[in-house]
Amino acid sequence: MSDITALESRITSALDRIRAGVDKMSEAAAAVPEVDVSGLQTDLDEERMANAQLQERLRTLKERHDTALSELENKVTGQQGQMAAMETELQKLRQANADMRDINGKLRDAASEGVVEPELINRAMMAEIDALQAQRTSEAAAVDAILSEIKPLLKEG
Repeated sequence: MSDITALESRITSALDRIRAGVDKMSEAAAAVPEVDVSGLQTDLDEERMANAQLQERLRTLKERHDTALSELENKVTGQQGQMAAMETELQKLRQANADMRDINGKLRDAASEGVVEPELINRAMMAEIDALQAQRTSEAAAVDAILSEIKPLLKEG
C-alpha cells in the first residue's frame, strides 16, 4: 500500500510539472506577436522571382562561356592542323635542300675533275625543282595560316 501512495505522489508531482510547463507555453505563445503572413508570402514570391532571374542570367552566361570555349577549342584544333602541315612542308623543304647540296657537291667534284656527267646535272636540276616546289608549298601553308587569322578580323571590321 505504501508503494501505491508513493506512486500516487510521484504521478501527482509529474502532473503538476506538466501543468506548469503547459502554462509557460501558453504564456510564451501569447507573448509572440502576430506575423503578417501575406507580407511574408509576398517577400517569398519576390525572392523566388529574383532567384529565377539570377538562374536565367547564369544559364545565359554559361551558354556564352560554353560557346566561346567551343570556338576557342575549334580554333586551336585548326591551328594545330596548320602547324602540323607547315612542319611537314618544312621537313620536305629541308630534305630537298639537303639533297640539292649533296648533288651539287657531287657535281662540283665532277666538274673539278673535268668530267661532265649528264646524270649528275639531271639530278641537280631535279633536286632544285623539288626544293623550289617544297619552298612554294611551305610558303603557301604559311599564307593559309595568316589568312585564317585575318579573315575573322575582316568580318568584324
